[in-house]
Amino acid sequence: MFDFDATLPLMAVQFLLLAVVLNAIFYKPLTKALDDRDNYIRTNEAEARERLAKAEMLAKQYEEQLANARRQAQNAIAQAQDDAKKIAAQKIAEAQEEAAAQRVKAQQEIDEQKQAAMQELEQRVDALSRQILEKILGPELVNR
Repeated sequence: MFDFDATLPLMAVQFLLLAVVLNAIFYKPLTKALDDRDNYIRTNEAEARERLAKAEMLAKQYEEQLANARRQAQNAIAQAQDDAKKIAAQKIAEAQEEAAAQRVKAQQEIDEQKQAAMQELEQRVDALSRQILEKILGPELVNR
């Protein structure tokens, strides 16, 4: 079946030469390309993870800043409402004081006018009483 003559070592040498040539021409560049591609993928994946981590960190910071801004806005609104309530209460108190002062002043004016009217009525009553007495008794008896 098999002949072990000079062709067997020649075939072994040819196989080894073919393996060396294929390794030099095909396998080393292919392996280098695969290693380069693997390194490229690993580098891109690491960069992507870093960018994702950075983006998540920035998103978290922005959310915290937004939450702080909302809290500050709510505090500002609450403060403004409190200030508005204080101002409104102060204005109402001032208006009530002014109304009370006007009421007192009006009451004083009414009292003064009432006193003046009473004095005038007393004078007229006295004058009318004299006139009536003069008519009834005569002017000579009333002047005494």
